[in-house]
Amino acid sequence: MEYTYYQLLWFFLVYSLLGWVAETALAAVTKRRLLNRGFLNVPFSPVYGLAAVLFAIFLPELRSAPFFLFLGGMILATGLELATGILLERIFGQKWWDYTEERFQFEGHICLKYSVIWGLSSLVCVFVGDPLLARLTGLIPRPAGEMILLAAFLVLGIDFAGSWAAVLQWNGSLRRPSELSRVLRSLTDALDTRLTRAIQRRMARAYPSLERERLSARLDQRARRERPAVFAAGCGFYKLAMLFFLGALLGDVTETVFCRLTAGVWMSRSSVVYGPFSIVWGLGAVLLTAVLYKYRDRRDGAIFLAGTVLGGAYEYICSVFTELVFGSVFWDYSHLPFNLGGRINLLFCFFWGIAAVVWLKLIYPRLSGLIERLPILWGKALTWGMLAFMTVNIALSCLALGRYEQRRTSSGPPQSGIEAFLDERFPDERMERIYPNAIAVEWTD
Repeated sequence: MEYTYYQLLWFFLVYSLLGWVAETALAAVTKRRLLNRGFLNVPFSPVYGLAAVLFAIFLPELRSAPFFLFLGGMILATGLELATGILLERIFGQKWWDYTEERFQFEGHICLKYSVIWGLSSLVCVFVGDPLLARLTGLIPRPAGEMILLAAFLVLGIDFAGSWAAVLQWNGSLRRPSELSRVLRSLTDALDTRLTRAIQRRMARAYPSLERERLSARLDQRARRERPAVFAAGCGFYKLAMLFFLGALLGDVTETVFCRLTAGVWMSRSSVVYGPFSIVWGLGAVLLTAVLYKYRDRRDGAIFLAGTVLGGAYEYICSVFTELVFGSVFWDYSHLPFNLGGRINLLFCFFWGIAAVVWLKLIYPRLSGLIERLPILWGKALTWGMLAFMTVNIALSCLALGRYEQRRTSSGPPQSGIEAFLDERFPDERMERIYPNAIAVEWTD
């Protein structure tokens, strides 16, 4: 990774501030009055800071290919904006911004115009902003810089908790205002009421659609309660969780058979140490379903194009993430034409597009029907049981991979009981069978 965690924290703060200033200035020009457009009361918009951090982590290696850097920044930030919008709507039952009046928009959460602005912003960040901020923050004495960061994030945390509680209370999720006082144990009931109501008034002024969305959400909740009880109906948490497990299993089996047919060998394609599960395919199934669910009845060509772009971006991010976390490259397409840094290539991006069509048109409807036939009690128990198993499985796989990397770089004996356990249960021979394509990466300062 090009930047340290210390620098990334500074990037988050500075870009959050700059994003808040830009959005507030834009609102002042368009509405002719000064409005705090952020979720928080302090002058920070975390979505901009988080986008800048993602740019700094995933995009510096694309400096030599500005077009792909622009495209990568556009996809990363648009995906973040989409996820943030959906998450806020699911939690609070309200849409915080609405692009339905814009051309080429998706569910009102994202639109092409602002996606292009995100892409241009990534170019500015990577080529100008990040190097400049890295030099400027380097001028601050490290102890003073750490104290500033600690104080700033403490204020952000307190503000976030207060804003969150105010919106939940506004939406009826808190039974009465005094609950917030019992949680924080620092405010009286009267102060709590004045504080939360002040935050609510500010948000109502900044986002006039919130009240309309709140009433609409309550009507939707009432309609859902009147429907017959079906396990994992629609595209909610339980449906996506079950699709993750099934997608991980089917993806591993598909890749294993593909390797057998093309390379003539049976090769493990699992992401975890226990069971034939490909986490990349499981999360890919969730991504394709969550984003394209409402468009599953569209033409195959539109779904293919969306799947090609989404799948390529997703695979690229997974490649960078696994390299940063595990110090290993688990796939390398540099020998194939039209590749980008060996992380993705055009042919396999087309495979993602084909997979999106096959998944949404053929596989998903059948799996969805089977999932919904499960008894509600058994379905929930199975989902949480599989989540617990997969959480432990992933954690153990991460530990085993980390220890495997240690053994490859150092031949010293285990220094703890955990390392001894990992050496015994997951020796090099077993790890090489599970991850035959893992290639160690040599890091340079």
